[in-house]
Amino acid sequence: MGSRFDGLVWPAQQQAMTRGKTIVLLIIVVIGLLVVAAVSILHDGLSARAKPTGLEAMLARNARAMAIPAGAGKMQNPIPASPEILRDARLHFADHCAICHANDGSGDSMMGNGLYPKPPDLRAFDTQKLSDGEIFWIIENGVRFTGMPSFGGTHDSQQDSWKLVRFIRHLPQLTPEERMEMERNNPKGPEDRAEEQEEEEFLKGGPVQQKNEPPHHHH
Repeated sequence: MGSRFDGLVWPAQQQAMTRGKTIVLLIIVVIGLLVVAAVSILHDGLSARAKPTGLEAMLARNARAMAIPAGAGKMQNPIPASPEILRDARLHFADHCAICHANDGSGDSMMGNGLYPKPPDLRAFDTQKLSDGEIFWIIENGVRFTGMPSFGGTHDSQQDSWKLVRFIRHLPQLTPEERMEMERNNPKGPEDRAEEQEEEEFLKGGPVQQKNEPPHHHH
């Protein structure tokens, strides 16, 4: 007769089996990334302008998903939704995030287009399907091997990050008026600031500044 415990798997054995499967999956993802990276380097060199392949993008998404702790998905956004919160988050995004992600979240910015891999389209399904807690975790902790840094570490940063989650949810419905307001709050370079100052002086009745034109070459 067989033992009455035949066919039963003890909890400790189940944990070991689950841990073993996770390790195997991690090894597969890492090997896949290495192979794809090697092929990409052989094809495109080390240029950051190269477009990631579909397989490379899929492996990167899987690596991101595996990096997020399981408990992160269960976190609830403690910041209530309101027009004031949304505007605060929108202006914060314009000042801190749009340089890479663009005001509309598309990632189509000068800095974003120079990163490899490119920033994801925050309006797309692959981002919007994430839970609030997962998006919060990414903002707070960043993503290794990408251009996404960590913005967490303080209570104030957590408040800002939860507000940004509200705004990221709103990105697919961003209005032209909201985008124009964001453009006024994007970081300005010296030339932009000088131009704004000239416009303010002109509106106050000041003289119009003539811009220096490059000298013409006579043949």
